[in-house]
Amino acid sequence: MNIELIHKHFLDSSGASTDTRKISKNCIFFALKGENFNGNLFAQEALDKGAGKVIVDDEAFHKNTGETILVENVLLTLQQLARFHREFLNLPIISLTGSNGKTTSKELINAVLSQKFKTVATKGNLNNHIGVPLSLLAMDKETKFGIVEMGANHLGEIKMLSEIAEPDYGYITNFGKAHLEGFGSIEGVIQGKTELYQFLKKHNKKLFVNANDPKQLANSEGIDRITFGTPQSDFDIKLLNSTHHLLLEFKGIQIQSNLVGAYNFANLSAAIAIGAYFKVSPEKIKAGIEAYVPSNNRSQLMVNGTNTILMDAYNANPTSMMAALENFKQAKGDNKIMFLGDMFELGKEAETEHQNIVDFLVENSFGNVFLVGSNFFKTTSHASHIKQFETFDELKEAVKSNSPKNATILIKASRGMALERILEFI
Repeated sequence: MNIELIHKHFLDSSGASTDTRKISKNCIFFALKGENFNGNLFAQEALDKGAGKVIVDDEAFHKNTGETILVENVLLTLQQLARFHREFLNLPIISLTGSNGKTTSKELINAVLSQKFKTVATKGNLNNHIGVPLSLLAMDKETKFGIVEMGANHLGEIKMLSEIAEPDYGYITNFGKAHLEGFGSIEGVIQGKTELYQFLKKHNKKLFVNANDPKQLANSEGIDRITFGTPQSDFDIKLLNSTHHLLLEFKGIQIQSNLVGAYNFANLSAAIAIGAYFKVSPEKIKAGIEAYVPSNNRSQLMVNGTNTILMDAYNANPTSMMAALENFKQAKGDNKIMFLGDMFELGKEAETEHQNIVDFLVENSFGNVFLVGSNFFKTTSHASHIKQFETFDELKEAVKSNSPKNATILIKASRGMALERILEFI
């Protein structure tokens, strides 16, 4: 069965699915396999729920009635179909990656470009070898602009995702100490993320580059690029206020965002610059930015009882953790409290990086600190304003009997810590 024929079936379907809990009538179900699951086992269930076709790679689950399509590898077929569909649509696509801020940047870019174009952007953080193909297959002939987020934790992944999505434009948010377990070092992170740059250079495509980031400027030398963020760049964007929600200025127009933290200036600037490059008017750029409200525990400012909370518990790595702490250090409030959880996927650097955070908190005493997780528990502080807990339950017991009042609170941790649970008892 060739990809062109599968694509014809796809065009007649209601879309692609890899989850039998999300089957739509007449969709194509891809029976993916993993270490702990075999989608072929759910082929009949998908058909019973209304799927029009099921792609399988195990002959035992193949039917000769036309309901199933037997291929050698379902995942490879999904990826090949996505690339074929992307070439079939031939629409402009911007891909973005980076260590921090990918999803926020993607959402902001989509908020701005959708003011002028019918856009399709990666949903949530479905940015891997399965999510990118599904994002491409969500686009149709009505789509005028695609925005594809790419994530990676090993070398070669961005290269592979770029070859599937074939972006016309690219943006890297930053290089940070993320996924060190897979990349090995910050140098490995840079090498892995700039696979996007290498793809775009090879195919004579364009980059958007933050002119305030020397590493991005250095690594994008010799590639066709559009710069933003400084008076000398292609698009000058000014930060007017970062003590609360960020206030920016572009083309003489003030833009009041719903994001907090100076580290979000780059994310906002990228969306403004990309919108301006594609001729979205300053007024519509303003409307798009101001309509965007963060969710999913990303840079959310919320009120809980008498406390003001900066909820940033979606994820964390040493770079984003330090940026959040530097920002919180400047925040207003006499009673500051930090709830910080372990940072994951740091490999052999875990002990050093967690201790670095603690050393910063010892040297910069700007509030009480509650550390939770096995990595933070192993660190050394000897500081009265820092308390350490090995488990979340231990933290809960210590805090719920003396819940903070009238406090300004930062909550930051890797996703696996689910530190937003703190809201239940503070």
